[in-house]
Amino acid sequence: MTATPRLRFAPSPTGYLHVGGARTALFNWLYARKTGGKFLLRVEDTDKARSTDESTRAIFEGLTWLGLDWDEEVVFQGANVERHQRDAFRLLDAGLAYRDFTTAEQLDQLRKDAEARGETFTFDRRLAELPPAELQARLDRGDPFTIRFRVPEGSTSWEDLVHGTITFPNKDIDDFIILRSDRTPIYNFAVVSDDIDMGITLVMRGDDHISNTPKQILLYRALGAALPTFAHLPMIHGMDGKKLSKRHGATAVGDYQHLGILPGAMRNFLALLGWSPGDDREVMDMPELIEAFTGEGLLKKASVFDLKKLEWMNGQHMMRLPLEELAAYLRPFVIDANLADAAQLDARHAWWLHLLDLLRVRARTVTDLVKQARPYWASDVEYEEAAVAKHWKDATAAAALLASARTALAAAPDWSPATTESVLRTVAEQAGVGAGKLFQPLRVALTGTGESPGMFDVLTVLGRDTTLRRLDAALARLAGPA
Repeated sequence: MTATPRLRFAPSPTGYLHVGGARTALFNWLYARKTGGKFLLRVEDTDKARSTDESTRAIFEGLTWLGLDWDEEVVFQGANVERHQRDAFRLLDAGLAYRDFTTAEQLDQLRKDAEARGETFTFDRRLAELPPAELQARLDRGDPFTIRFRVPEGSTSWEDLVHGTITFPNKDIDDFIILRSDRTPIYNFAVVSDDIDMGITLVMRGDDHISNTPKQILLYRALGAALPTFAHLPMIHGMDGKKLSKRHGATAVGDYQHLGILPGAMRNFLALLGWSPGDDREVMDMPELIEAFTGEGLLKKASVFDLKKLEWMNGQHMMRLPLEELAAYLRPFVIDANLADAAQLDARHAWWLHLLDLLRVRARTVTDLVKQARPYWASDVEYEEAAVAKHWKDATAAAALLASARTALAAAPDWSPATTESVLRTVAEQAGVGAGKLFQPLRVALTGTGESPGMFDVLTVLGRDTTLRRLDAALARLAGPA
């Protein structure tokens, strides 16, 4: 019987959850959910100087926002240092590792000497060989030492789920430190000890870790543990082809949440950075992603983070999201923007859903949507100067059209879209202009902008009283100072 797949995401709490880490977490989560496996979370907090509680919270919040839940208690690597030490001394006792009393100053000088010779420094294990009596004397004195792993001869290979067979000659790997002189573990050793303890069967991570993998495989074997499968994901690049960084804009997942990206859109976008469903599908919800996700779909090439593509995808997700869900997600954004309070949102719920349905067609982000909604919640219109300059350029002509429209709309027998359309088309015909020549100045008068849903939808949403009041305000502005 095949063991249940166990995968992990293991961030260091030294910053926020970045796009690359979020993509790695998502792929691990999708694989676990597709195969009925377990998705585990390990916080690698052994770097006490740089690890912060704030970063840990930010990572948890980012994963929760993305909808990536974990299956067991969070493992904190710093709590496992005693096991790391036991494992290191086990290798020492077995002769697979050795004590090294070389000081940091001596190592630094050796590196400088190698540089001066134009050579790359490699550690010679003979430097650490001491006669038994001297070794015991140093131990008795309590001299500090590191523990180095004894790299065997030969080569180290593995079948990578993404890249196929990868081989490293062991001669290119120094005898590396596994335990520092202060008894804290080196990254590669702590990771292997923890992955063995957690029963991890698939290690899926960025391909910047490929050079760590041969060291980790050697440690697995030395500790007598079965090897997991490895999958190294391609890097994410900016539009300039360079590794994604802050110079490309926001790189923390939390930033995109505040920029108005839906979690479903972010998941969908991240999933397609380094993976393909094998067909032309682009817009997918979580169940579709889980159903389609396979290791075979992982790509070798670096992916490009295209913000315009993310915003387009976000627009698609806003269109697909049930209105009630969209309204619920928007609620804090609307309140924070002072458009409406909770009581107003509740009192005008049906009206708000109708408005959202009209506005989301033109919106790419949640913040777009909130901005577009402002004229409909506000008591007074704020006119965009560009819209005024374009559509009220001839103030006299614009005022004449708006005055005629105001008179006709005030006398309309009802406020249905059919009636307001008939009324306004009659006004345009009588003025001898095309309907668009009336609708554009009218749009500015009612919304303050040059773009909006269809004119008769706008009239319906605003209602007769607000429409007439806004036309009066527009006519007063066009008339200029009294």
